[in-house]
Amino acid sequence: MLITFLAAFLTVSFSSCREQKTQEETLIEEMREEGADIKVKDGGDKIKMKTEDKKVKIKTDEDGDKKIKIKEDN
Repeated sequence: MLITFLAAFLTVSFSSCREQKTQEETLIEEMREEGADIKVKDGGDKIKMKTEDKKVKIKTDEDGDKKIKIKEDN
């Protein structure tokens, strides 16, 4: 009984410590999976990704704030 409790506790502990992906990381991963053309400029401050029906632009300003623009053709 004690072993079962400890195993359950450790499972919950380790699974809750996983890194959370940012919106930027999620978008880049999705676009890669869709076979997007990805261009990175200014040392990673500007990222443009394009598929046949979707365009994504990610820009990091001087303060470190990220602006994300998504355009989908329907």
